[in-house]
Amino acid sequence: MELKIKKLKPNAKIPMRATNGSAGMDLYACIDSPITLAPGELAVVPTGIAIELPDNSCAAFLYARSGLGVKHGICLSNGVGVIDSDYRGEICAGLCNVSNEPYTINPDERVCQMVIAPVLLPQITEVTELGDTERGEGGFGSTGSY
Repeated sequence: MELKIKKLKPNAKIPMRATNGSAGMDLYACIDSPITLAPGELAVVPTGIAIELPDNSCAAFLYARSGLGVKHGICLSNGVGVIDSDYRGEICAGLCNVSNEPYTINPDERVCQMVIAPVLLPQITEVTELGDTERGEGGFGSTGSY
């Protein structure tokens, strides 16, 4: 598979995997000056790149970097960012600070990771009944404690 990446700004950094076994590619803040996120604050951080996926059988997914999330409480404000195969605009990371301390994002800092994954495109069929299972309609906590 080929992933085409276009720099939209001269100072943008091309995403890269940190190790051969990394599933995600690090995306970098393409900003001219630092952005400080106060506790509870949200920010949209541009990466300066756009991508072209080969077709609609895959999509790009943005995930938090574990170091930023666990050590500093910086995560994606929408949980997981979804980049559809037909989107050609700039990829931005919506970040939030869920910690009790301010955190400063610096230019060229790795702010999230992007994973390319397959997308299943099912035929949608409306039905009046669904098949039975042992679990049935059991929801939160129905298979044990949280």
